[in-house]
Amino acid sequence: MCQLLGMNCNVPTDIVFSFEGFRRRAGLTDSHSDGFGIAFFEGKGVRIFRDEKPAALSPVADCVKQYNIKSLNVIAHIRKATQGDVSIVNTHPFIREIWGENWVFAHNGNLKELPDLSGCYCRPIGSTDSETAFCYIADQLKKRYCQKPSEDEIFAYIQELTKELAQYGTFNFILSNGEWMIAHCSTNLHYICRKAPFCQVQRVDDDGVIDFTNYTTKNDKVTIITTFPLTKNEKWTKMEHGGFVFFKDGEKIREVVGVRKELADDGTLGSAQH
Repeated sequence: MCQLLGMNCNVPTDIVFSFEGFRRRAGLTDSHSDGFGIAFFEGKGVRIFRDEKPAALSPVADCVKQYNIKSLNVIAHIRKATQGDVSIVNTHPFIREIWGENWVFAHNGNLKELPDLSGCYCRPIGSTDSETAFCYIADQLKKRYCQKPSEDEIFAYIQELTKELAQYGTFNFILSNGEWMIAHCSTNLHYICRKAPFCQVQRVDDDGVIDFTNYTTKNDKVTIITTFPLTKNEKWTKMEHGGFVFFKDGEKIREVVGVRKELADDGTLGSAQH
């Protein structure tokens, strides 16, 4: 399946260190080679880079390092196709307008059944289950709320819609409107909230090293969300099945704790509270 990367912070920050390790999983250290995308919020605007080529080998991905863009919210995705052909139209992240805002969404998983969008205004452009699911979420949000509701209402309704869709398959995702970021875990999703005192860290995928003390202040807060940890010497939090986290300004603001999935003594899949 695909892999996800998100960043939410309280000051504009570049994601180059994390992305350089992440992109290696698209053709070098792993096989997620069916395209990539990365979206940067800049105020209400979104700057997005996409390519159907593997991120590890893509000149478009090289631009991310060259431009050194700083943003409060970033979502990236490397694709291993399950539904839809390998093409630019099927690369994540996807963008839709909701209440006059750009909303950005990326999904890891496979939904075997999809809702009927024949009566919806929001339609997919490509042929992925991911974009169809996002269109359904966007359409349902607009139908329920004519005007933008509170963050608590948004978070609660996203949970309701997610549970409806997740019964049809694996539904890990990251979603942002440029103000906050929501992460949902079906199988694998990890995060780390960095703040002072910052330290030197080492990447998993190529042993690249950075000392964050040279690039941050004591007030900076940066959260990184990803399918599997990107660094060796930091303590990442693993989200559990069905878990939701709401991040804002680099901090965890709200959380619904998921359920740990385990193998029972008889080898069947059981569950334990986390």
